[in-house]
Amino acid sequence: MVEPYILVLYYSRHGATAAMARQVARGVERVAGMAARLRTVPPVSADCEQSADDIPADGPLYCELDDLRECSGLVMGSPTRFGNMAAPLKYFLDSSSSLWLSGALIDKPAAVFTSTSSLHGGQESTLLSMLLPLLHHGMVVAGLPYSEAGLMATASGGTPYGASHWAGPDNSRALDDGEAALCRALGSRIARLAAGKAG
Repeated sequence: MVEPYILVLYYSRHGATAAMARQVARGVERVAGMAARLRTVPPVSADCEQSADDIPADGPLYCELDDLRECSGLVMGSPTRFGNMAAPLKYFLDSSSSLWLSGALIDKPAAVFTSTSSLHGGQESTLLSMLLPLLHHGMVVAGLPYSEAGLMATASGGTPYGASHWAGPDNSRALDDGEAALCRALGSRIARLAAGKAG
């Protein structure tokens, strides 16, 4: 029997989205009986075929469809690419038709997070773009409620659609305390929902 886990699936180019994923995983693991499984996806080449080795040189393993099929919930992250999710993550999701056909993800809780170089660089549109395939899979989408005080205090990242981060023009701005706290809150919320725990 597989221990119940929340899949924290992300793509990161400069490290900001990966840092967010680690904070989301910390939030997941605050919920008793729920583990976090960090997974990433490989970059894609210009012809949209996988261009990386099957196992990355460092960091989390690449996600496989079984990781997605067997999860109790999903928190998915991507940097913004012109107000949309990055191609490598979309490429992976486009391979998940077998899960859609079998209904494997129906009623599982899901949430999203993103990082942008500019403060108004499409955070909310990127989050919404990531929710679309999850809705098609029949997942139950959850955002960040305004009971999270950080949503009213943020001057950088954080939206009701999901956690977000402003990385700065050169992508060197680290997560601030508020952004990190909202990432953890998002992970905890999905873990609680997956475990059937209210509040």
